[in-house]
Amino acid sequence: MNKTEKWGVLSLASIPLVMTLGNSMLIPILPIMEKEIGITSFQSSLIITIYSIVAIILIPIAGFLSDRIGRKKVIIPSLIIAGIGGLISGLASWLFENPYLIILIGRFLQGVGAAGASPIVLPLVGDMCKSEKDVNTGLGLIETSNTFGKVLSPILGAILAALIWYMPFFAFPIFCLISILLIQFLIKTPKNNEVDTSSFSFFLKKIKRTLKEEGRWLISIFIVGAICFYILFGMLFFLSSILEDKYGIDGIIKGLILAIPLGALCLSSYITGKKLGDDKNTIKWIIFSGILAATIAVFGICYTENLYIFIAALVICGIGIGVALPSLDALITNGTEKDERGTITSIYSSARFIGVAVGPPVFAILMKLSHDILFFSVAGISAVATVLVLFFIKPPKRVRTDSLFQKVKR
Repeated sequence: MNKTEKWGVLSLASIPLVMTLGNSMLIPILPIMEKEIGITSFQSSLIITIYSIVAIILIPIAGFLSDRIGRKKVIIPSLIIAGIGGLISGLASWLFENPYLIILIGRFLQGVGAAGASPIVLPLVGDMCKSEKDVNTGLGLIETSNTFGKVLSPILGAILAALIWYMPFFAFPIFCLISILLIQFLIKTPKNNEVDTSSFSFFLKKIKRTLKEEGRWLISIFIVGAICFYILFGMLFFLSSILEDKYGIDGIIKGLILAIPLGALCLSSYITGKKLGDDKNTIKWIIFSGILAATIAVFGICYTENLYIFIAALVICGIGIGVALPSLDALITNGTEKDERGTITSIYSSARFIGVAVGPPVFAILMKLSHDILFFSVAGISAVATVLVLFFIKPPKRVRTDSLFQKVKR
């Protein structure tokens, strides 16, 4: 990876970091927010949920637009919209006596911005880097940045809220501005990758043909990505709940404990991205090994409620998922054509958001039933992901370049 590519990837890595901070920084201040503006816990949860729901719906649209008009032309306006959303929420919290509805509108705009910025990162890495190995290294850095944001968010959110409870809202536009400047001045998108001038109907034909020819492994990757985030965020939610409810651990100590598995995920993502080669079959077996390790770890806690064993199992899950994620990114980015890459990777990003959104509420419901039901179901879902990787993920050895265009145009 040359110097220009390195700076470009590092600039892109600011986007998942900023977007993660914009959402996860609010988690530690939700109880404070409930008291300050007089809302229920359900209403406060909507401040987080609306962000994810909007992103899930709009991400595929953003991916299509990035293929049509160019990556940077989607990313920069999206970051501006996200920053405006944070500013609106902050001003409402500061100036209005009953700011809840305006805060939701601001969060809606943040979700719109996240939908337009986050999923475009993966295809843009693929556009910028010349070799598959460099692409894989870049994708590893992106996943590392994403995870580091999750580690940093609770701590930074608590520090800012200690100054003024709504300060995280005002901090977010500043983070967005920094990311905008980095993207604008340090990223050079290759001109021949900038736009797809084909008609919308022609574009749909290409996507339909891609899913028909390659749908088996692409859809499997979508499902596996969703399962990874379902397991990760569900188990983190479970750990967060029992630390506070069962063991009376909260505040910074709780945040540090939650950072342990996330730190393991962050480190394993970084190392995997650095070491990934361009052999897609090898990458498939790396994914399989990671998902298998996570599955075994979950099965290991089906029969125990010991906190230390659970944390150890969650660390193993973090490592396994951390190994799998940059590898999944590499397969889907290097395995699709450049003029379809934005749309295909955005569908994948949307699937991951579904896992994030579904994990905590489903875990909350199953926790009320029993420990055994919860973790046997999670282990079963993880086993399904293992089977999908083993039997259904069979990416092409090389990406098609012009055959699809010629076949569809005829």
